[in-house]
Amino acid sequence: MKYQNDERIVMTLDAGGTNFVFSAMKGGEQIVDEIIFPSNADNLELSLKTIVNGFTKVKENLSGTPSAISFAFPGPADYPNGILGDLGNLPGYRGGVALGPMLQEKFGLPVFINNDGDLYAYGESIAGLLPQINNLLEKAGSPKRYKNLLGLTLGTGFGAGIVRNGELYIGDNSMAGEIWLLRNKVEPNSNVEELASIRGVQRIFADKAGIDKKDSPSPKEIFEIAAGKINGNKDAAVEAFKQMAAAVSDAICNAVTLLDGLVVIGGGLAGASSLFMPYIINEMKSDFILPNGKRIPRLVAKVYNFEDETDLQNFAKGSAVEITVPGS
Repeated sequence: MKYQNDERIVMTLDAGGTNFVFSAMKGGEQIVDEIIFPSNADNLELSLKTIVNGFTKVKENLSGTPSAISFAFPGPADYPNGILGDLGNLPGYRGGVALGPMLQEKFGLPVFINNDGDLYAYGESIAGLLPQINNLLEKAGSPKRYKNLLGLTLGTGFGAGIVRNGELYIGDNSMAGEIWLLRNKVEPNSNVEELASIRGVQRIFADKAGIDKKDSPSPKEIFEIAAGKINGNKDAAVEAFKQMAAAVSDAICNAVTLLDGLVVIGGGLAGASSLFMPYIINEMKSDFILPNGKRIPRLVAKVYNFEDETDLQNFAKGSAVEITVPGS
C-alpha cells in the first residue's frame, strides 16, 4: 500500500515528560499545526484531561473525520491493550492507567499505543528505508527483497524496534527491542544508554573538557564544535561522539547476531551521523581474534553503509553466482 495516497486521518501525540505535542497525519504528512500542552507529569487527573483536551483541539482543526488515534508513549506498558505501567518520567501514571480504553470510549475511535522505537521501526518498514531499498534492488534487476528491519532511536534515550516479515514484533509481554539495557562496552558496569544518548554525549564532553556537566553544551553544539563550525574544545567534542559510537556499534553488532535484516538509525542524535557513523561501520566490519591468533569476522553478514554511494551501488549489484545442481 502506498501510504502517501492514504486518505485516512490519524490523530497523533508525542508524549514526553515535559510536554505533550498533538497533531494529525494524512498520507504520511502532518496536516494541522502542532498543539503543545504541559504534560502535568505528576498529576494523573490533570494529565489525562490534558490528553483529552489536546485531541479535542486537533479534531476541531480537522477538515475531515479522523479514522484512528495512534501515538507513542513510554513504557513499561501492555501496549496491545492500551494499559500503561509505572512510567519513570510521568510519575503520576504509576500503578497502571488504561489510557487506550479511556480514549476509545471518549472519541469513539480505535486507539493504538506503542513505544517510539517500535513505531519508528514500523514506519521505516512501510514508508521508509525498507521499501526504498527494495525499490533499488528491483531497479538493479536483483531478485533479492528484504522483509526484516531493526530500527534504532538515538536521542534522549536509546530505543529499538523490530520488524519481522513485514510485521512489528513486540514479544509476548510488549518488551521486545529493549536494547537500552545491553551492556555498555566502554563502561562495562553500566547499560549502553548511559553513553548512547544525549546525556551520555554531554557527560563525556564535560569530563574531557574539564567542566561541570550542567555547563555542557547541547549535542548540536558539540557536533558543531567537533566539525569546526563553532569555537570550543574540539578534542572533547570528537571524543564524546567517538565513545558514543563505540557503545552504539557494540550494541548493534550484538543485536544483529540474533536478527537478520536492515538496520536504520533515527532520533535527534542521528543528525550527527557524519561524525559517528564511520566508527560504527568500522566496528561492524572488525574481527574477533581467537586464542590461537586466528581472526574471524565479528558479523556473518556483510556490512554496507547506505550513506556511502559506492557501498549502496555494490549492495544493489549483489554477488549472485550460478551453481550447478549435482547430477543434473
